[in-house]
Amino acid sequence: MRAIAISAFGADPELIEVPEPEPRPGELLVRLRAASYNPVDTKIASGAMKDRMSPRFPLIMGQDGAGVVAAVGAEVTGFRPGDEVYGRFTDPARGLGAYAEYGVVAEDGPVARMPKGMLPEQAAAVPTATGTARDLVGAARLDAGQTVLIVGATGGVGQQAIQLAALRGAHVIATAAPGAEDLVRDLGAEESVDHTRGPVHEQVRGIRPGGIDAVFDLVTPAGSTGPMEELLRPGGVICSVVHALDPEALAARERRGVNVVNHVTGEVLADLADLIDAGRLRVRLVARVPIERAPGALAEWATWHARGKAVIAIGA
Repeated sequence: MRAIAISAFGADPELIEVPEPEPRPGELLVRLRAASYNPVDTKIASGAMKDRMSPRFPLIMGQDGAGVVAAVGAEVTGFRPGDEVYGRFTDPARGLGAYAEYGVVAEDGPVARMPKGMLPEQAAAVPTATGTARDLVGAARLDAGQTVLIVGATGGVGQQAIQLAALRGAHVIATAAPGAEDLVRDLGAEESVDHTRGPVHEQVRGIRPGGIDAVFDLVTPAGSTGPMEELLRPGGVICSVVHALDPEALAARERRGVNVVNHVTGEVLADLADLIDAGRLRVRLVARVPIERAPGALAEWATWHARGKAVIAIGA
């Protein structure tokens, strides 16, 4: 089968031929139709996370995908060939990932039936970005009437966080560069601040001098989150997806800090599919390339500031 893989950490991604995987007991073999790009994909390939994994090379890149069940291993009871599914298809120890014509996933792992009427390219864009956004809302214990600032709101995670926070009844303030204000407001933000016009925290303090309840910071690195933390009222919470926070130091100041670690399950994906089916959650795609062009596209995607998700079309 064709796959986008690396021969070693730091090597350039290549389109190569590798053996089709076989499902083990309890696993699904899925004919993938699409995979989505997440920044962590190129981070893993670069070797930035090599201390946390022992992969087999060549290592197929990618995590999130969507397709059709082609075969099932022994003991599988909840899925059958022909089911349209989406989820995470990554097993570095076996050299497997989602940028391939076939992927495997455990039946009780991060996989669910695809939202009805959704294109595979859209479904493939859901697991990591929307799952992370869901984790942010849950970690913050966000409630109706609370005010949340989303920093990095126009990216894949940010757009989903706007929608999920708005569904909770929260008042969303989103960062948005010129030309993106309508986008964040269409997704559910009630206010926006232009991060190109000056420090975000100063702009937010100007419109909310009494402070806010929560911050979802998707971009600020460790050591630089202080100004965002100062926006919080006592008892407020800041959540980071880049592990930038010191929860103990925040607790000493009567604030809560959560370094969110994304953990997508089949149950989470099923819940998200219900929201998508009901028309309450949308996924915005901004780039689509065939698998043949993916190696070149990955280098570009790793450096851009996308206002949505990029996907790889793998097959019919």
